[in-house]
Amino acid sequence: MATFYNQATLSYNGNTTTSNITTGEFIEALSALHTHIMDTYSKDDEITFVLSIVNSSATDYDGLEVSFDLGNYQFGTTTDVIPLTYIPDSLKYYINGVLQPYHAVTAGQTLNVSPVSVPANGNTIIIYKTLVNEFAPLEQGASITNTATVSGGCIAESITAPAVITAETSAILGISKSISPSVVSCNGSVTYTFIIQNTGNTAATASDNVIVTDTFTPALSNLTVTLNNQPLTINTGYTYNETTGLFETAAGAITVPAATFTQDAATGEWNITPGSSILTVTGTI
Repeated sequence: MATFYNQATLSYNGNTTTSNITTGEFIEALSALHTHIMDTYSKDDEITFVLSIVNSSATDYDGLEVSFDLGNYQFGTTTDVIPLTYIPDSLKYYINGVLQPYHAVTAGQTLNVSPVSVPANGNTIIIYKTLVNEFAPLEQGASITNTATVSGGCIAESITAPAVITAETSAILGISKSISPSVVSCNGSVTYTFIIQNTGNTAATASDNVIVTDTFTPALSNLTVTLNNQPLTINTGYTYNETTGLFETAAGAITVPAATFTQDAATGEWNITPGSSILTVTGTI
């Protein structure tokens, strides 16, 4: 709500006098709510945002400008970085629930939409999609605040509506497998190496029940199994069937540390160093 003041001046015969000061207030009839489909994010996630603008007056609001800062934050003393990237052609613009024709959209440091109209006693909804990019913080407790600003027309003061999403708190695991040597004769020894990587901000603990299962073909005998160079014992650390070649680690035997995150001092880009655990299985073919 904005306050305005007014005072009149009366001049006569070289004299001047002033009136009392009148005070008025602009009553803002527009309100805005900025929300999101997903509450949390990880790198490369697609996040959908929804801006709802409601007009509680009997007068149309036309010629408005709407901008979204896409989570803009300052890195260092001079650089602004943008953790969300607008997905081209994803924006939809509705008036009272009716989809409108293509609207003028510019995307860069901000996403800008204009002109925007909100009918009397009606609403306008803008829906758009973004991609979480390399400038998004990913450590535990991190968040992105994407603020919408509605201005122009006869709005006395710009209306802002933030939408906050937080970094997903979880382990994100992947696995790769290699064999050495790759060429082996009968009764030869072979080693399978499994690298389990965690790109999440939370360690995978025993309670996560991480299990590696593999069926060795041909089956191996005389197994030696290690996890991070420490031996695993059959039946407690793993099970193995020499007839079928079925190998499986015990639930809770494997843990994987969380990734570490560092921000490039020059660009502001976040780099991920995965946490990892190495499982090796050596046996005779």
